[in-house]
Amino acid sequence: MNRPLVGALSALLLGGATLVGAGAAPAAAASSHPRAAQAVDFAGTVALSNCSGSVVRTAKSADTDPALVLSNGHCLESGFPSAGEVIVGQSSSRSFTLLNSSGGSAGTVRASKIAYATMTDTDVSLYQLTSTYAQIQQRYGIKALQLSESRPAQGTSIKVVSGYWKKIYSCNIDGFAYRLKEGEWTWKDSVRYTSACNTIGGTSGSPVVDATTGTVLAVNNTGNEDGARCTLNNPCEVDESGAVTVRQGINYAQQTYGITKCVTTGNKIDLSLAGCALPKP
Repeated sequence: MNRPLVGALSALLLGGATLVGAGAAPAAAASSHPRAAQAVDFAGTVALSNCSGSVVRTAKSADTDPALVLSNGHCLESGFPSAGEVIVGQSSSRSFTLLNSSGGSAGTVRASKIAYATMTDTDVSLYQLTSTYAQIQQRYGIKALQLSESRPAQGTSIKVVSGYWKKIYSCNIDGFAYRLKEGEWTWKDSVRYTSACNTIGGTSGSPVVDATTGTVLAVNNTGNEDGARCTLNNPCEVDESGAVTVRQGINYAQQTYGITKCVTTGNKIDLSLAGCALPKP
């Protein structure tokens, strides 16, 4: 995984993480709807203590809903969830540094709970904040990034935006891994980057943004560092027949369109919704 980083010493010693690999003035407040079809920058991303993340919303989220922060399951303050573990509605007071378009600090936002987190089938955490989208825009002039509702396509031009390192990686979606296995964890239908997105520790949890539409397609989470097979920080691809492929130096992300099918009125996670395929506790 693009490993999460711990403290300043780790930031100096590690270029980034592998489970994961893993991570200017504010815009004027006008509409609180997410940005689209414009240059990708840092506005709406966040820096965690050990990873990256972003303030996100669905197309149906209301401005008055409590905002959500997207990151990786392996970036939780409590450590990596075990294979098969699903966390729902767990109390959290974690704070996040909200970034403006140039990567400067716009302010601090705080969680009220972990709305959802797992490292099973995917590697995702969703924190519910104490602030609404409207409050964040009013206070900081920052709009949320919108989650795409569609599965991304091979060849799509993407940007991996790390709030931790304040760095943007540019590449394309090279393809998809039917299964991506790393240690005890297995993820489904993972995004594989072309080699230009050489993400590092601390980039874990970065939003993977469609360079054309500005919507979030995936969340950055891992890469094969040493060429080892299916071990920690060295994920391997497993196809439908069980054949294993190792791609040293190649990095991956977990798709996020499925999250939109699990969010209901009030921005609440409802795993019983029709079409919601996120793992259940």
